[in-house]
Amino acid sequence: HGQNPSKACVRACRSAIEFNSLPSMRQLVPGGYEAMKLHVQIGVPSAYVSHVDVEQVSRVFPYGNVVVDVEPGGLLADSGVALEAMGDKNSDMIIAVACVTVGYDRRTETDSPHSPRSGKE
Repeated sequence: HGQNPSKACVRACRSAIEFNSLPSMRQLVPGGYEAMKLHVQIGVPSAYVSHVDVEQVSRVFPYGNVVVDVEPGGLLADSGVALEAMGDKNSDMIIAVACVTVGYDRRTETDSPHSPRSGKE
């Protein structure tokens, strides 16, 4: 309700990571969780792209350096009902799609015991 594209993007991101766990990232990524790089691609209907609060979306992720790219996509559908009491301006339903990729910058890799390329166990 409320035709809030940021809310739709936050929900899409939560849904994208909800059933995923990366417990070994602390050992695999030099620098651990704080050195992780997350690239978040979000598709929202083109009329709403410029209205997404990227900072709000990035707060979904508890670790890493987050880059959020918002682009036209997603879906704009008719919910069939507009409830003024719920903040609806119309019956539009904004559906966002999120893709989250996780990695790290190999250029910052050192020969640490936790580095995948160090050969140490």
